[in-house]
Amino acid sequence: MNIKDFELERWFARYEHEAEIMLAESGIRSLDASRFDLNVGEMGYVIPTNGDPDFREEIAGRYGRSKDEILFTCGTQEANFLVFISLLDKEEHAVVITPTYQALYSVPEAFGNVTRVSLYPPDWELSVEKVKEAVNEKTKLIVLNNPNNPTGRYHSLNKVKALLDIAEDVDAYLLCDEVYRLLVEDPLPPVAKISDRGISTTSLTKAYGIAGARFGWVCGPKEVVDKAWVWKDYTTISPTKIGQHIAKQALGDMEEEILRENRELAGKNREIVQEFVDRTGLDWYKPFGVNGFITIPDGFSSSVDFCKGFVKEYGVVLAPGEVFGYDGYFRIGFGLPTTELKEGVSRLEKYISDKV
Repeated sequence: MNIKDFELERWFARYEHEAEIMLAESGIRSLDASRFDLNVGEMGYVIPTNGDPDFREEIAGRYGRSKDEILFTCGTQEANFLVFISLLDKEEHAVVITPTYQALYSVPEAFGNVTRVSLYPPDWELSVEKVKEAVNEKTKLIVLNNPNNPTGRYHSLNKVKALLDIAEDVDAYLLCDEVYRLLVEDPLPPVAKISDRGISTTSLTKAYGIAGARFGWVCGPKEVVDKAWVWKDYTTISPTKIGQHIAKQALGDMEEEILRENRELAGKNREIVQEFVDRTGLDWYKPFGVNGFITIPDGFSSSVDFCKGFVKEYGVVLAPGEVFGYDGYFRIGFGLPTTELKEGVSRLEKYISDKV
């Protein structure tokens, strides 16, 4: 089994630690730990290792599912990994909609066979027909990130239901990474609530701003969740004790306030970037979530050339579109504090005006 280098993470490792501003952060700004009670008592494993049963039942209720159809994980990354390794092997097939977070296609490519179906710029439309053409009798998974990272495209309920129908036709599942879903004012229902063929993964990271808790979950059919739990015994064993403790607070009485604050911040910051796009004559699909995919200006040989020059000259990190397979774009994250965003965008505008 071979796994490709995670190009985005390698890019960040190369430039992030020395930069002044991280303008490629893919989540909302982080909450301060002082908002939470951090006293968990003894620092042992969570028992049972799939998560506190009462809390799993509470989360399962959001999906109209039972507690046995929820597995708590160390973030969405582990949730996705466990589904992939549970359902795929060298004989099995997955269809992945791209561009997307690299782990959503590189991990399944390491386990099985993958067909990528591309969204269509500039509006990043999803072709249901292309997905239908890509599946076959060995397809076990269709993989979607909704809202999408890096483009910010939010695929409609009709499109999601069409993918679920395709999955059912070939006895497969639709895995939807829904980490940005609750940053939307009127979010679609999660796929695990829409259909028995739906598998939802998410975490406290992107919409809640609590990445350090490393707490997420997978919700889906019991047979999938049971297999994922078997594999979890060989990865992290249990979710983190502190993560589950914080999650109970963040998903309880604090949730409404946290999401309201974060949606307001995302909305305000999105308009700041929109004004920058308008002033510079660049283009993007106005995104949902906190990521946008912007065209690189004329005069640069590549997105890497553009982003490398910017971080070296102005100390600000962007994500080159090349790491997502689309060299004519760069990803900007606008979930950071507004003052920091404004400073980063100001430097970006000056960099473009100096070079073009």
